Amino acid sequence: MKQFKLYLPAICGIFFSLTACNNAGTETKKTDITTETAVSIADSVSMKNFIAYDSASTAKRPGILIIPEWWGLNDYAQGRAKQLAALGYVAIAVDLFGDGKIATNPDDAGKWATPFYKDPQMAKRNFDAALAKLKSYPQVDTNKIAAIGYCFGGGMVLNIARLGENLKGVVSFHGSLLGVPADKNLLKAKVLVCHGADDQFVKPEEVAAFKKQMDSIGADYTFKQYAGATHAFTNPAATATGKKFNMPIAYNAAADTASWNEMKVFFDKIFKWE
Repeated sequence: MKQFKLYLPAICGIFFSLTACNNAGTETKKTDITTETAVSIADSVSMKNFIAYDSASTAKRPGILIIPEWWGLNDYAQGRAKQLAALGYVAIAVDLFGDGKIATNPDDAGKWATPFYKDPQMAKRNFDAALAKLKSYPQVDTNKIAAIGYCFGGGMVLNIARLGENLKGVVSFHGSLLGVPADKNLLKAKVLVCHGADDQFVKPEEVAAFKKQMDSIGADYTFKQYAGATHAFTNPAATATGKKFNMPIAYNAAADTASWNEMKVFFDKIFKWE
């Protein structure tokens, strides 16, 4: 379990597949959500991404990429894509590991996540392939693209942004914060970090170091911290998963709702659309 301990900062609390997401994503807008598999290829790896959009509208709209937790592209990530589609976006949940792999235990999850921590450029290559696929959809305004990520995915979207990806913005939900160093000549995206104040895997020292790095380059970032929220606070399955694997993670409905709303405000700002 050494590997499991090493990558605890990337853990998100979902083990069981979910058929619904959370209260924050319940939308009243009438939509006709279409979902399909959108395959992209990177380094000979076939990624079976999940895309969702409102097929009732022909208008151009922003595109959102979602990098899931280290469990892979499961129902939780797909549910988030459908929520974003209900808000009017074209959303693609990225099969970063490839071949539709979904981990059912921390050992497999850690084994699959390890290469992306060691080689952030590999994560960017896979991300870029999914991004190209997203942009191929005629509904997508290719000048308005953002990314979000959960836990492992949160750390990945921050790394990809710091590597210079041309995105309007990225949102990290309870993700790891340090990785690729911040560089003012590379970072183009605005950044929103949604962090649990009681997260035992992302220590206050890491938070301080992240803020110091971002401040040092004059980055356009917002750091939101939620009292009483632990790691994996957006995931309704986190409490059960924490008990199963003896991890200090739990769902927090208030923080989930608040962070989802923060994301919506952030997107409204960076895209300036209605």
